[in-house]
Amino acid sequence: MQISMTGRTALITGGSDGMGRAMALKFAGAGASVAIAARRQGPLDEALAALEAVAPGRAAAFSADVSRVEDCERIYRDTVARFGAVDILVNNAGTSQTGKFEEIDDATWQADLDLKLFAAIRLSRLALPDMKARGWGRIVNVLNVGAKAPQAGGAPTAVSRAAGMALTKVLAGEGAPHGVLVNALLTGFIRSGQWVRRHANAAPDTDFDTWLGEMAGNLGVPLGRFGEAEEFANIACFLASDAGSYITGTAINVDGNRSPVV
Repeated sequence: MQISMTGRTALITGGSDGMGRAMALKFAGAGASVAIAARRQGPLDEALAALEAVAPGRAAAFSADVSRVEDCERIYRDTVARFGAVDILVNNAGTSQTGKFEEIDDATWQADLDLKLFAAIRLSRLALPDMKARGWGRIVNVLNVGAKAPQAGGAPTAVSRAAGMALTKVLAGEGAPHGVLVNALLTGFIRSGQWVRRHANAAPDTDFDTWLGEMAGNLGVPLGRFGEAEEFANIACFLASDAGSYITGTAINVDGNRSPVV
């Protein structure tokens, strides 16, 4: 299947590393203009250089903390100023924050909700009216499998991600009559810079691929391996294109069958 995103513009948060960077490169390779946003300037610059190599003149990068309302407004406004529109919004920013419920204080809850839930709310609220006016749009919310099957010790992430799944369904219902499709992708364990850093801290003398394979077994991934960021990007590209034109309001596991629920 040949997927074309020519003429579309995507804004991807958390776009400097891992799945965000892979989605940005995949979208750009399919012809889209792509704006990425992230907090760390170094990885952001590296990702922009990689994007420019694939799509000269069709890439932009914005340093931003999307847990802040003013940064959400700025990156949306700057993307529209640069490319004319935001046709595709990928709410991907987030970290894995977990702990015992009784030990999680209000500040931790608020920070997690601001980053993972309110950023998606604020950016979607900016993008949805313009998408409806054009009669075409895509919003992809990147969550994790804890949104469907939360486990003990999974707060606050499992809670904020579950709220993101509810947000997905609400937006899908409101966007559908106007050609705006909204879906969620629920990630399992994907090879990323986060795991490189964990390896460096936990087992620096062990080969990374060997260690990652052992982790997949320890974490109970039925496929026996971590996913690749590009594998995640493939389904995101499909949903964000015309090829996914009859899929909305769903939450798709991209997890090697780790989730106990479909």
